[in-house]
Amino acid sequence: MGITHFLFGIHCHQPVDNFHEVVDDAIAKSYRPFFEVASRYESFRFSVHFSGWLLEFIQTRDPELFSLMQEMARGGRIEFFSGGFYEPILSAIPRKERIDQVNKLNTYIQKYFDQTPRGLWLTERVWDSSLVGDMRECGIEYMVVDDYHFISTGFDAENLYGYYLTENGGETMALFPINKTLRYLIPFKGAQGVKEYLSALSATEDRAAVLFDDGEKFGAWPKTYEWVYESGWLEQFLAGLAGAPEVLSSTYSDYFDSHKPLGLAYLPPYSYFEMGEWSLTPHDAIMLEKIKGSLSEYSEESVSKFVKGSIWKNFLVKYYESNHIHKRSLELSAVRNEVNNSDFDEWLFKAQTNDALWHGVFGGLYLPNLRDNAYRFIIEAENIRYKERESILEINDFNMDGYDDVKFIGNRYIALFDSRIGGQMNEFGLRETCFNLQNTLKRYVEPYHEAIMNPNIRGEEEVNEGITTIHALSTEKMEGLKELLIADWYHKNSFIDHISDESFDENRFKECSFPEYGDFVNTPFTLKKGEKIFTAVFERRGGVYADGVKYSATLTKHYRFTDEGIGFEISLESEYTGSLMYCMEMNFHFAELHKVNFNGIGIENGCITLAGDTLEIDDPYTATTVTITVREGEKIILSQIDTVSQSEIGFDLTNQGVSIAFVVPYQKSFNVTGSMTLKTKG
Repeated sequence: MGITHFLFGIHCHQPVDNFHEVVDDAIAKSYRPFFEVASRYESFRFSVHFSGWLLEFIQTRDPELFSLMQEMARGGRIEFFSGGFYEPILSAIPRKERIDQVNKLNTYIQKYFDQTPRGLWLTERVWDSSLVGDMRECGIEYMVVDDYHFISTGFDAENLYGYYLTENGGETMALFPINKTLRYLIPFKGAQGVKEYLSALSATEDRAAVLFDDGEKFGAWPKTYEWVYESGWLEQFLAGLAGAPEVLSSTYSDYFDSHKPLGLAYLPPYSYFEMGEWSLTPHDAIMLEKIKGSLSEYSEESVSKFVKGSIWKNFLVKYYESNHIHKRSLELSAVRNEVNNSDFDEWLFKAQTNDALWHGVFGGLYLPNLRDNAYRFIIEAENIRYKERESILEINDFNMDGYDDVKFIGNRYIALFDSRIGGQMNEFGLRETCFNLQNTLKRYVEPYHEAIMNPNIRGEEEVNEGITTIHALSTEKMEGLKELLIADWYHKNSFIDHISDESFDENRFKECSFPEYGDFVNTPFTLKKGEKIFTAVFERRGGVYADGVKYSATLTKHYRFTDEGIGFEISLESEYTGSLMYCMEMNFHFAELHKVNFNGIGIENGCITLAGDTLEIDDPYTATTVTITVREGEKIILSQIDTVSQSEIGFDLTNQGVSIAFVVPYQKSFNVTGSMTLKTKG
């Protein structure tokens, strides 16, 4: 009979600058009780990874827990893994920042825990072979990946009880495959059953049982605190391990030093299987599930070898808003040497954190506060970059989509305009408060919306002993959500040009069901150089579609930038001579919408219609008043943007901002002029 070398690791992370009460709750329910219980079992040796920001937070907010972790580290009980200090997806940021972020966490661990990390936690287990050389430069000798990485490239699960070597450009790295079965057993199933599974692995030979998973599942996830601590799961599990001589708890470093690799492996740029599903389009994600279901005659392992989702970076294709944040951080990376400022570097590193860039079980991109933080980091870095100087107008392909875009930097705000998407404004950052008023989110169709539309298609996981995982939580409290599943067919930027008719009203605007006669919303515009300084001109030669006929039409947008705001002139020349409505749509995001006044009143029942051509928006959070005037306007329609998204506790209804339509009647052609001005209180 052999020995099961149990390589247990926990990964703990909270979004950078997350609500402090949320992090405090995770400390109280998960991190502190876990280490308190684990410290009582001398034979239990394990590995840990904490993101740097979370370590700093614990050091300040819970020094007793921090001291306990130091004591266990210095006593050889735990091994610290490194990673990007602010938890970036390493393959999504430039090489220099990869190395600097990992070295920053290395230095912190060396200073406070007297260890030099040899292992690295890959954020969301997103692997890319280009990391090998960079991480070796940081002193990293091994990483943990998912067993799915190996299975999807042809390995059999029965051959993954150890580690493999990979190489890139002649440099090697050891890779430990995380056991999926253990991920779903611990801590959700009975402690005795888990111990028996570990014992059975060593029935014929020595094997390594590899687990490195979220520390939050030990108390912070739904129902886990009661199960892990109040019902005593962790105590039972560790006591069972202590009484099982055939199971040896070990750090990764001890196992790595005492065992040879199982062989050579080359892995594709994947993450775990669920991540591959989440990064697909809704149609493809649903189709993937159907394909898997149709292959029930084959084993799960066989299906996993040949049926796969997409890669993590596809989130940047799937979500326009995610891509914009990512490309803004890349823009900052490109000027880092030129700026040469350590504070700038810190804001850049924070802007590279992963949480606001994707969405799966957790809120991620759908949480406005995470996107607010990302933009705060970006604007803070921009303030150091541009300082206080004369206004600047830059033209560049900021989104890296092949189209030149416009960026205006004034002393009060930073505004960006996207040529490929309608010449629209996709960022409006207030420099003083570091808040992006354009931080809105389109109402996307998500594959899990099927569970709301058809509740019977999603069955609840049958549990004989233990609790459900967050991947199988039942969909409760879905009543009333169906009517809120509204899909936007365009991105929620500003200066969006709709050509509609007299049926354009509150309900149709809210439901995104109004008729669209023009082709100026999701289409590219040509960027032209303005005749005067600080001006930009966008033009599209498109069409107005009526009576089944396309009528040629040209829409031109002139923007004039000053420190006080943006002046605009929008004109249309068309062959169509009928009467229509031009609707200029603006979208804004507010941290505290319930405190915002629109011409002196709040939004009631999610929609309001105001007469006139001027809208004054008073936002106490940023102490800013935004006044928009469309001189030819007849009425103004406002509607909340609310999304229905999945989270670890079920479904969330989240306000993402307010859509505003300035409605202008016209016949054949129009010339709309106006302005958007800023006034700051105090």
